[in-house]
Formats: sequence, C-alpha cells, structure tokens
Amino acid sequence: MADAFSQFYYSVDGILIFFYRLTGIPILDYYVGTFCLSMMAVVLGELTISMALRFNTPYIRQLSRTMNSKESLAIDAYEQGDMAVYKSLNRQATDAWGKSFFAMMGHSAAILWPVPFALGWMQTRFQGVSFDISFPFSLVTDSVGYTFTFFPIYILSRILFGYIRPWLPYFSWVHKQLLENRQDGQTRYR
Repeated sequence: MADAFSQFYYSVDGILIFFYRLTGIPILDYYVGTFCLSMMAVVLGELTISMALRFNTPYIRQLSRTMNSKESLAIDAYEQGDMAVYKSLNRQATDAWGKSFFAMMGHSAAILWPVPFALGWMQTRFQGVSFDISFPFSLVTDSVGYTFTFFPIYILSRILFGYIRPWLPYFSWVHKQLLENRQDGQTRYR
C-alpha cells in the first residue's frame, strides 16, 4: 500500500512542484505553491460533494418529508392523548432525522478527503523543512513544519472558494442548487 502512495505522489510531483517554482523567491514560492495545492484540494472536495449531493438529494428530501410528516402526526396524536401512537410516530421521525443527519455528516467528510493526500505529497517534499516562529508561539516550540502553514492556507482557500463559487462555470449550478435546498430547509453547506 505504501508503494502505491509513493507511486501516486511520484506521478503527481512534476505537476504540483511547478506551483512551488513560480517566482524564484523560495518563501514566496512555498506560500504560492501551498495556496495552489490547497485550492486544488478544495476544488476536488467540492466536486466530490457536488456529485454526492446530486445523487443523494432525492433521498435526503424523502427523509425530510418523512420526518416532517411523522412529526406532524406525532403532535396530533399527542394532542389527542394517544401516547402509544405518539411515541411510535416520534420514534419514526427521530429515525428519519438521524438518517438525514448522518448522511449530511458523510457529505461533510466528502469535502475533506483530498487534504490527507495533499499533506502526504507535502511530506515527500517538505518533511525536513521548518519555519522559525516568534513570540508567543516560541514559548511552546521554536519552529513548525509544513502542516502548521498548510491548514491556515487551506482554510483561506475554502473561504475564497466560497466567494468565487457562484461565478465558476460548473460550480455556479451547484451553488444555485444549494441555495434552492436551503430555501427548502434541506442541505446546510457552504
């Protein structure tokens, strides 16, 4: 398995390292390259979740309808004093809510799957590189590695992508679908 990852990293190395050699200024190249790598991870994650949402939206909507219906019926049963029916319907509504919740958690994980691969490639290139840090972080450690810089840049990439998504060709359609789902009380995703 390790050989497969090594082979994968070796095959993408020529493409990814290009972004780390754009200016000739090492520290600037590192940050520009890491931003480009982060943005690639964001785009791959967004493509994955958009496909998952495309395939799962009918299922999630059906769960939501079931949940709302059972909840409404449970409230009616409670108001009529039929506790056995109320508990049964409430359990079914809770079941539908749980399935919907965990489906959305799975969608959230779909956004992040490229991150370990990006960090794995960075490890092959930047494992020995360290960045000196200043006070107050220097109280904890004198230097940090590539992961310390990757995560803030990745978060910045996610935020930036969230702003430009409505104007990108494929993602503008995805953004429109997400807004429609929000209005329907469905997917909460950005």
